[in-house]
Amino acid sequence: MDASGNPDEMFGMLLAKYSERHRAYHNLDHVGDCLAEFDKARSLAKNADAIEAAIWFHDAIYDSRAKDNEEQSAELAVKIIKSAGLSESFASTVTALILATKHAKAPDEPDAALLVDVDLSILGQSAERFDQYERQIRREYEWVPNDAFVAGRSAILKSFLDRSSIYTTEFFREKYESKARENLGRSLQQLASTNGAEQGK
Repeated sequence: MDASGNPDEMFGMLLAKYSERHRAYHNLDHVGDCLAEFDKARSLAKNADAIEAAIWFHDAIYDSRAKDNEEQSAELAVKIIKSAGLSESFASTVTALILATKHAKAPDEPDAALLVDVDLSILGQSAERFDQYERQIRREYEWVPNDAFVAGRSAILKSFLDRSSIYTTEFFREKYESKARENLGRSLQQLASTNGAEQGK
């Protein structure tokens, strides 16, 4: 891409945002993991530059108490993209990709499907890494009482299990589907037992 402006300034801004103290999972490590996963599937992308930009910006704004993190992140992305002299079309494409990471439904656009699968690749990692991820998410929601967290988190994990497939692309389905279902099922059991123990006190 033929962008203008100061890339060091943009990177410094993103570095500061992803280094905020309240982030346990949605930080630079997550961005790095997503970029690494995308590199392995880059040949499947129609617009690889847009997906890469969306990876960098999709969690740039993150507050576990907010409901519009993706929208705010997309607005920031558009601002930076336009300041770099890139096209309205590119900004719109990146916006749509970022909004797909709300995970409200399985995406039907190929590049959005690829990005969402990249973002969900954590679900199919080793049991040890997945359990670490769950602990990191709990730390980001430490302000939520345990019973409310268990109910909310269980609903989210179950919504993925209830899909005919967690991953939309064949590439990620073959790579992570089985392990992701195993991890999610185990996590739901752990959440239920934790909540039961709390109620039994």
